[in-house]
Amino acid sequence: MKTVYIVTICFNTAKETHAWLTSIKKLVHSEFGIEIVIVDNASNEPFVLEKDEKASNIHIIRSEDNTGFTGGNNIGMKYALDHNADFVMIVNNDTEVDKNLVKELLKVLEQKKEVGVTVPKIYFAKGHEFHKDRYTKNELGKVFWYAGGFTDWKNVTSVHRGVDEVDKGQYDIEEKVTFGSGCCMLFKREVLEKVGMFDERFFLYFEDADLNERIQRAGYIIEYVPTAILWHINAASSGGSGNNLQDYFMTRNRMLFGMRYAPIKTKLALVRESIRFLKSGRPMQKKGIRDYYFGKFNKGTYFN
Repeated sequence: MKTVYIVTICFNTAKETHAWLTSIKKLVHSEFGIEIVIVDNASNEPFVLEKDEKASNIHIIRSEDNTGFTGGNNIGMKYALDHNADFVMIVNNDTEVDKNLVKELLKVLEQKKEVGVTVPKIYFAKGHEFHKDRYTKNELGKVFWYAGGFTDWKNVTSVHRGVDEVDKGQYDIEEKVTFGSGCCMLFKREVLEKVGMFDERFFLYFEDADLNERIQRAGYIIEYVPTAILWHINAASSGGSGNNLQDYFMTRNRMLFGMRYAPIKTKLALVRESIRFLKSGRPMQKKGIRDYYFGKFNKGTYFN
């Protein structure tokens, strides 16, 4: 029987992780085995399982240093590969899964040789939509956070297709995408062995865009599977949208990603924009740009 290792990170989010485990236990997996890896990324209080959560297929790895989204996932994925995982899935711990999530993602990976990664349809969790007043009660839980995606090279940003739209079947076609969200990705083992894992220079943000590019340049397809469903609470572990942490890492890492992959014209635009940020940007944008040019990556100087 083939085995899927499911990796998640806990960083001072014990409550969310316990709820996530309750959700994960609903997964249908009669045709494959599941192993769960929780990477405790230097939480203030070490994450421990409740008495009724303990099981032989749940593994907790404690990191004494906060290694970010990149390092935390890499710790878990390396553990999975070292323990002979056939497939590895990363998924945020502030999510709730549909019982057929892994089954549907895995089915496509096994059927299509050219597909190296599958990604699900992701809704906002009820009550966590950006524009709560826009929807009826019956529409909550059916508002898209991600329905496939692509990289906008002109603006050097990752675009979530369908975000804020109510699901009316408009994105129900299984198809190739060019951006798979790091919120949830299922990898074939061979992809991680060939391409590698996350580039830890990113620490947080744009790391999934970078890995997506490397995967596609290695000849693999990223496939959006609309029958696989997940609900997401946006930015629960980073303090919500639009904070200093996002300002710093998004600004710095957008430069790192764009200067590596974007067309020449866009790279020149990024340089001009970086000069504007240094002159009149917000404090954390200025710091992010300075760190990019001085080669201060991973945690950079954000926590100094």
